[in-house]
Amino acid sequence: MDTRFLSIADVAEVPSVAVVVDVMRAYTVAAWAFARGAEKIVLAGSLDEALALKSRHPDWVALKDGPPAAGFDAVNSPGLLRSLDLDGRTVVQKTTAGTVGALAVKDASLVLCASFVVAEATAGVLRARGSDGVTFVVTGEDGQADEDLACAQYIARRVTETETGAAEFLRRADTSRAAAELREGVRKGVHPDDVALCLELDRFPFAMVATVEDSLMVLRPVAVSPTVEA
Repeated sequence: MDTRFLSIADVAEVPSVAVVVDVMRAYTVAAWAFARGAEKIVLAGSLDEALALKSRHPDWVALKDGPPAAGFDAVNSPGLLRSLDLDGRTVVQKTTAGTVGALAVKDASLVLCASFVVAEATAGVLRARGSDGVTFVVTGEDGQADEDLACAQYIARRVTETETGAAEFLRRADTSRAAAELREGVRKGVHPDDVALCLELDRFPFAMVATVEDSLMVLRPVAVSPTVEA
């Protein structure tokens, strides 16, 4: 499989298959939202768009990066989100990097949004599709975030080498700048368990596929059958 690892800014053409990676914390949060019952997640392009969607749909749950803010129901923290009942709800998510990355590749034939908590399920979708080329969008720190790059590289390896272990990739994420900033309180809207929750390998058995629905980028979970190894 031909793989490319690009920053958001480096996405110059529409890829056939894109995997958008944001470990800390957008696509860990998204996975938790689905685990808490959310039906779908609308990826907003701006805070104003998120608030406008919330205004038109008062029953939707709007969340953002950083501290709590007027008009938003939640923040981009898996530790804080895991206690919410989102059964049947629509979530509107706007983050600094993760949602931006997905919107940058919205015209790809397949867009997967990923983190360690859905790594194997994501690799399973790619294996089943049998794509020759996959573009991994490393969203954090202008493509330099080691937690995102480590996760992207791990998923890419798992597609063709199912014996690949995760320990070194998880270690890189655990010692990343993002992990340090979350632990030290540099980033706001944080729960003490956020880093640990972001490093829970394959916590959930689904992948997350984003498609354009009525002009909105919508993320939904897709169940993946476990790989049967000889």
